[in-house]
Amino acid sequence: MNTFRKIAVAIALLVAVMASAQDAPKREFRGAWLHIIGQGQYAKMTPSETQDYLRDQLNKLDSAGVNAVIWQVRPQADAAYISDLEPWSRWLTGEAGKAPNPVWDPLQFMIDECHSRGMELHAWINPYRVTSGAKDQPAEGHIYYRHPEWFLKYADGKIYFDPALPESRDFINLVVRDMITRYDLDAIHMDDYFYPYPVKGVEFPDTASFARYGKGWGDKGDWRRHNVDLLIEQLHNTISSTKPWVRFGISPFGIWRNKKSDRNGSETNGLECYDALYADCPKWTAMGWVDYMVPQLYWELEHKAASDLVLSYWWNNHANGRHMYYGQAVRNVMDHRDIPDTLNPTQLNHKIELMRELPNVHGVTWWPGYDVAKNYKGMLDSLNNNQMSTKALCPAVTWLDSVAPAQVRNLRFEKNKLETVISWDAPVTTDPMQEAVRYVVYGFKEGEPIDLENSRAIMRVTNKTSITVPTLNIPKKHKMARPPGTTYVVTALDRCNNESPACEPVTVRF
Repeated sequence: MNTFRKIAVAIALLVAVMASAQDAPKREFRGAWLHIIGQGQYAKMTPSETQDYLRDQLNKLDSAGVNAVIWQVRPQADAAYISDLEPWSRWLTGEAGKAPNPVWDPLQFMIDECHSRGMELHAWINPYRVTSGAKDQPAEGHIYYRHPEWFLKYADGKIYFDPALPESRDFINLVVRDMITRYDLDAIHMDDYFYPYPVKGVEFPDTASFARYGKGWGDKGDWRRHNVDLLIEQLHNTISSTKPWVRFGISPFGIWRNKKSDRNGSETNGLECYDALYADCPKWTAMGWVDYMVPQLYWELEHKAASDLVLSYWWNNHANGRHMYYGQAVRNVMDHRDIPDTLNPTQLNHKIELMRELPNVHGVTWWPGYDVAKNYKGMLDSLNNNQMSTKALCPAVTWLDSVAPAQVRNLRFEKNKLETVISWDAPVTTDPMQEAVRYVVYGFKEGEPIDLENSRAIMRVTNKTSITVPTLNIPKKHKMARPPGTTYVVTALDRCNNESPACEPVTVRF
């Protein structure tokens, strides 16, 4: 590439990055997974140190534009929260069944901390896995010891709930119902682990279950997929009948089926979640059982067997009217240069721009959130300064509820020499679906048109009914031209992210 062309490409990329910062959509899911399985740091920390660490993670994710945290609370039929149904997770304290000392509730803590920052909290569970390896054993008092007939051990050495058993599905549903009843969750989230990833040449040991429950099913694969379907449908019914605003999301392996297996599949050549994990995930959105999908697109754009570019278009075409958020691996995004003929050392901007161009894609989720917080290869800085420099609201879930909350009332301000407090009154309602749970504070230069679609005008998203901003004091006797004031308006968001009309504005002058 000659010097002139390199300069031209560099300018084009700079313009694209600037446009990305300016034109970032007002509505966009920006999630981050925070897992506890395999994370040894928590067992070494006191509860106070853990809380400080998590606050720091959330502050950094917030600065990267993240507006939803997917927090792992049940990695292996255990609990990273206070539960009477399952024992404490060993990934918190280093010992299965051992409570933190002093006892605290990490899930409630994360809900409070996320909501105070205007973020959503999605509780991430793994449905079937009980142990993480051959040497791992369930904690004393685990349901495994009371009902060993519900469980199977596979060749990978791990213990799993038998997906064929109604008792397994009922217990998993009991856990989810208990969780959403006691906690103010925004969503229940499940990842890609359904039937276990296959061990080559070794059949999952469900022959007896197939003999008992598989009558009329000629193909065991179809029967296994039916078992998973039953769980997904039952969870949907459990969630919608308990708290109808709580969403249900799935993060499947990134390939449904290859085209060589199914004409409706993608032009890829890799493991298929339909055939290996028995997860027919597009069916779940088509049936209305699942509110969002986060396919794990952990490959580079030009990957030969599983191109992120190919899969991005495939999943866009299979959203089935539900939200689609693309799961991206931070290190894969930042370790690979952009596709040829660019000077971009990473694929970050390309993948975000592609996501925003696809009509049925509504956001992204970063794996893992810890790497974003670490600013891996400058990713946090790039998101903060460029691609996600403006705040975004999570997309509205209109199939659950499309009615906006009422306007906030009595917007007012109180100013002193150091700070100005902007406050308002919440709209009054007896309908939990229209209850205001977050507020969006917009700030416009005095005289500037009030445009709620302008993402750059969003100053803060909060669950409080006031914010504090610094006061700029210019003595009246000062001869310099006084800058314009700021006109504030506030809107309310309900549990499904419907936004109210703007309230009556107030202008704070210097």
